[in-house]
Amino acid sequence: MMRALGKSGLSTPPLVLGGNVFGYTADRAASFAVLDAFMAGGGTMIDTADVYSAWVPGHKGGESETVIGEWLKRRGRRDDVLIATKVGMLPGEGGEGLAPARIAAAVEASLTRLGTDYIDLYYAHKDDPATPMDASLRALDALVKAGKVRALGASNFAHHRLDEALATAAHGDLTPYTVLQPEYNLVARKDFEGPVQQLAIDRGLGVLPYFGLASGFLTGKYRTAADLQGRERGESVKTYLNARGLSVIGAMDVIARESGATHAQIALAWIAAQPGVTAPIASATDVGQMEELLGAMRLTLSAEQIAVLNATG
Repeated sequence: MMRALGKSGLSTPPLVLGGNVFGYTADRAASFAVLDAFMAGGGTMIDTADVYSAWVPGHKGGESETVIGEWLKRRGRRDDVLIATKVGMLPGEGGEGLAPARIAAAVEASLTRLGTDYIDLYYAHKDDPATPMDASLRALDALVKAGKVRALGASNFAHHRLDEALATAAHGDLTPYTVLQPEYNLVARKDFEGPVQQLAIDRGLGVLPYFGLASGFLTGKYRTAADLQGRERGESVKTYLNARGLSVIGAMDVIARESGATHAQIALAWIAAQPGVTAPIASATDVGQMEELLGAMRLTLSAEQIAVLNATG
């Protein structure tokens, strides 16, 4: 069930736990319960970022990392957990973006909040055209050489910029990005499928897509405007509530009846079956949701089912 994460030297089952909800829509107790259930169900990698959840009034960023750090301390074990976090969206000491001084300060803050002396996978959270790519990569390479980071990843990079980053690292004999984290799901396919996906395959990158459930739309719970009333993510889900989105849900309805799987499990299993993809990322706010998502790791869609879902896009 383990899948190699590109050339990073890391591996993961076909599901990564998203930590964006920890300290936000999942409080400390709920987060601990979800984390425990994820590990008990065979999960190994937890994905977070320093910016989670700075968008919440009264938060400043680092809330998710802090909860994960407290959980790790209570758990008393670190070596069987893979922690991925990110830099580039939260301004602070050293500036903003991927400025070398910002990277140096941000990694120390993340290590402190996580209560660990190394990060397994450290992402550039988004491209930073304002900072010379060589400078950013040298700062990240220094973290690997210092033993503070095991592998590097890139998130939200366009094809030409990712290609340039890989070439820059090779030319400078620097640690390259070995993992890509794009937005990708059954209703958001255009930014990954095509040149980016092919580049990931050609260069042997691990791929861990985020928003695997399209803000909850792919759970099948939202089929009319009335279903969005009072929902925190209503505006995000509304984007998909159209003829194409509903055709995806209709195809999933059929597969759910055939397989007995839930829509969420089908959505995640479809991502995991796509060429070049290592595992989808999904988050849960309670143990029930977590147990449902874990079922995606045991679901294998047939070639016919995958073809039907592919055709909806």
